[in-house]
Amino acid sequence: MLRNLAIAFVLTVAPTLPVLAQDSGAQNKNLDITSPVGDLHVGSDADARKAGLPLYPGARLKTDNQTQENGKDKGKENDQANLSLMTEAFGMKLVVVKYDSDDAPAKLIDFYRDKLKKYGKVLECHSERHGSHVDAHVDSKDSKDSNELKCEENSGPVTELKVGTEDNQHIVAVEPGDAGKGSTFALVYLRTRGKRGDI
Repeated sequence: MLRNLAIAFVLTVAPTLPVLAQDSGAQNKNLDITSPVGDLHVGSDADARKAGLPLYPGARLKTDNQTQENGKDKGKENDQANLSLMTEAFGMKLVVVKYDSDDAPAKLIDFYRDKLKKYGKVLECHSERHGSHVDAHVDSKDSKDSNELKCEENSGPVTELKVGTEDNQHIVAVEPGDAGKGSTFALVYLRTRGKRGDI
């Protein structure tokens, strides 16, 4: 129960910390905390390599225009997050990074379906939006058994390629780009553990 609450807290709050650091004028968009209880890293230092996959040729890191605040343009924010939380009781690593490509979604899907095969059987799902359902599993008994990934939805414009188990998964979510041109895609790596095991 405590682990589930901690994971929920980290998944909800931690991704906002790099934005808070940026808003406060800090140059470093990473937060690292080391304590006797555990270690925490939250940052925007995510990329395809850290997600365990190659970058699709010609892809560009996705940026979102931020709104103006007090008449000042806040610039652009990258859609990327690198989070790890390690304690004696459990551990978790999450990497999320989004890119744009001029190529059609079908080309990216074929490319990443092939690249994901090294991690196991590739599951293809369809959803209304990427990341609509990501299960994280931390087994308190340190069992080697983990729940296989499955499709929660199977209709919508976003194609999700999934491989692995709930405690060790890679996901590629591909959707048509703005105005139907090109593609936007997200690479996700999620790894959790109980008391034992490495991440």
